[in-house]
Amino acid sequence: MSSDTDMIKLYSDKILALATEIPFTAGLSNPDISITKRSPVCGSSITIELVVKNGKVIEFSQNVRACALGQAAASIIGNVVIGLSKDEILVAYNQLITMLTKNGPTPDIPFEKLEVLLPAKDYKNRHASIMLSLEAILAGLDTAN
Repeated sequence: MSSDTDMIKLYSDKILALATEIPFTAGLSNPDISITKRSPVCGSSITIELVVKNGKVIEFSQNVRACALGQAAASIIGNVVIGLSKDEILVAYNQLITMLTKNGPTPDIPFEKLEVLLPAKDYKNRHASIMLSLEAILAGLDTAN
């Protein structure tokens, strides 16, 4: 069982602030892609909408229903996803999962702020919510052929 101190570290002021600052929550008027992903582990869900041009995200919206950790991840990712390609987002996905599960380094720029989620590495039941935003974006980009 986790101590109260561990839970305080897990839900830091920075994570809670990020959870209240989720960008791009208004739906797009004419998205190319709309996809909803749900985590069976925790019930968190996200709906993302994308406009893609030349293989890059040029417009983005998100509707996030997740714990504070999932919301914080979506906040960070939402602030940097515009202008990125599927390959760049896939690198971030792999780096984030490695950081959480194998004590890997912080994801590269522009995803370096995901380091704030490092205290969640010992809470495997929270990883699905943290990964949900990147998973949804990648699934959406998979449909943009």
